[in-house]
Amino acid sequence: MEIFLPIADQPANVLVLLALGVAVGFLGAMFGVGGGFLMTPLLVFLGIGPAVAVASSANYMAASSFSGALSYWRRRMVDLKLALTLFAGGLLGTFSGVWLFTKLRALGQLDLLISVSYLVLLTAVGGFMLTEGLLAIWRQRRGGSLVRRRPGARSWVHGLPFKIRFTQSKIYISAIPVCLIGYLMGALGAIMGFGGGFLLVPMLIYVLRVPTTTVIGTSNVLTMATMVIATISHAATSHLVDGVLALFLMIGGVTGAQFGARAAQRIPAERLRFLLGLLVLAVGVRFAVELLARPDNLFSIRPAVEVVP
Repeated sequence: MEIFLPIADQPANVLVLLALGVAVGFLGAMFGVGGGFLMTPLLVFLGIGPAVAVASSANYMAASSFSGALSYWRRRMVDLKLALTLFAGGLLGTFSGVWLFTKLRALGQLDLLISVSYLVLLTAVGGFMLTEGLLAIWRQRRGGSLVRRRPGARSWVHGLPFKIRFTQSKIYISAIPVCLIGYLMGALGAIMGFGGGFLLVPMLIYVLRVPTTTVIGTSNVLTMATMVIATISHAATSHLVDGVLALFLMIGGVTGAQFGARAAQRIPAERLRFLLGLLVLAVGVRFAVELLARPDNLFSIRPAVEVVP
């Protein structure tokens, strides 16, 4: 059963799109990272243009993160003041990312940037998470205790000026690193089409020392806000948001997330980190193969030579 995607300008199998949404929703909910960093690469692997994949994934992430943000808000696990401070930087980062996205598309370099960015980011993060997960499992089997940083521990970040007291998270920290993290997440989300949860959550925990009780809910709020802005900006500037594609992905994503959340409760945290690292690294390696493999059709571009009779 096929349907035509108007913005992507190509047909697509409805069942494949729904299955993709279910798979990413399942994995995102199971690992607690949203899944946007998987959606864009998988769409590219299906033949969707990278630019359309990024813009449509932003739409998907905005809808999926709204559900998570609402759930955590009801349980009072969102630091609204922290989320607004992050969004102050994230708003500027999103506009910067959309501007760079548009400029690179006009120059014809956007697809290459997206592919190389995913290659570098996913292999680096996947390799780190895989190593950390293996070490955690090894320590656990040897009977050693895992070394964890206390949320209230101080670092050089706490010595910066312009401090704000975030009552919900029980931290007193400078607004500078908070806004910088928000800016980075907004820019990456606009250029690469993911909410950045798998980067944002570790930054909030290990850099800002935000307690885990509020970090995921706050991350969902920031992701929702920046992805809404990115979706609107992409639709207004580049007109690359494919609503039909995003709709089927969201339907599958909501379904898969329900099963992923249940599966996460049955798997130890150390194994979850190992599996997520393995998955992220595998997607990064797949991008490397796409970039380095010999194309089926070889061609070159050179100036035309006028033949004088």
